[in-house]
Amino acid sequence: MAKVNKAARGKHRWVGFHLLEPDISRDECEEILTNTLPVGTWRLFDLKNNVAVSKAIIKIPLEKYVSSLKLMNDNELLETQTSSGKIRLVRERLGIK
Repeated sequence: MAKVNKAARGKHRWVGFHLLEPDISRDECEEILTNTLPVGTWRLFDLKNNVAVSKAIIKIPLEKYVSSLKLMNDNELLETQTSSGKIRLVRERLGIK
């Protein structure tokens, strides 16, 4: 079967954000995101715990990007920090290796 070329793949954005809960588990983070964003519109990639806040990165389809940012910032536990089309840039900005 032929490989799908890059232009035919869906466009997306990587969103880096802080969780205002220290030492949160991956399951707890996914539960907060499930309660905040529509199901199936995001995928959690990185989660880094810290003493004060936890940092995370999710992948969102480009067509849901603006509405997802608004929903995330309306939640008192989430605070978006940066976003990009490249996960490498988001990791650098958040200080995640």
